[in-house]
Amino acid sequence: MNSFTCFGEVLWDVFPDQEKIGGAPLNVALRLHSYQYDVAIISSVGNDTLGKQLKDFVLKNELTSNYLQTDRSLSTGRVIVTLNDNGSASYEISQPVAWDNIQLDIANIDRVKKSDVFIFGSLACRNSVSKQTLLVLLNHANLKVFDVNLRPPFFNLELLKGLMNKADFVKFNDDELEYISKKLNSNLSSIQDNMEFVSNTFNVKHICVTRGSQGALFLSDGKLYSNEGYKINVKDTVGAGDSFLASLLHKITNGANKQEALNFACAVGALVAGSEGANPKIEESDINNLMGRK
Repeated sequence: MNSFTCFGEVLWDVFPDQEKIGGAPLNVALRLHSYQYDVAIISSVGNDTLGKQLKDFVLKNELTSNYLQTDRSLSTGRVIVTLNDNGSASYEISQPVAWDNIQLDIANIDRVKKSDVFIFGSLACRNSVSKQTLLVLLNHANLKVFDVNLRPPFFNLELLKGLMNKADFVKFNDDELEYISKKLNSNLSSIQDNMEFVSNTFNVKHICVTRGSQGALFLSDGKLYSNEGYKINVKDTVGAGDSFLASLLHKITNGANKQEALNFACAVGALVAGSEGANPKIEESDINNLMGRK
């Protein structure tokens, strides 16, 4: 069975009425682990109560925690989450925090070398320490999956171009693809055309674009697959894209039909959006029911 390693932010999502553990790399890791994979998270927490609780959470959920560092000078990350009337989230991300200072060491290099899939995003590159650690780890990675996950103002075009150049697989949402395509002076208007533009520009074989309630598109080895989405009563969108990505990787790395993989991933993402928080438990029967299978 494949092994996965996720790199980047681990943090507390602070909602108006509660706090929940999250961060895109951790959300992806948790959903992958629900499919019974060996999953590790490379990150850092503070030497504080929130950090201890986060480490305890990782252990309780049986993720490999050997690569979750403790920073003695910076606090554990927190994000203020604001939900609009449609359940869509916006974020206020504190800095500097422990995951800005992820240290490179032999242990995390070895872990990445041994992993079949390495998943990373752009947010962890806002600080030079974590960015340099990531760039070295990418040199040792096998299948490299870039979860773009733009969080203004913590990115720039040169950074994104460099990371796309290193990736085998890139995940955008539709707003991110539109933004980056325009910055790259693409004069193309359709999502499909811009997916092909990015694929050709950066020699990326696999690109997926999530479209919220309208589903997702997946370009793989030059062939386009699409899903128009599943109807769900949205509670909040936090973590829906992370579970989508984990579920798509789960299916395609096991040789599933790519259309079937996309359908499955869209169903899981929809079920997460229809639940509170980033990491609700999703039953296989719920997925099958939403996909219309008995």
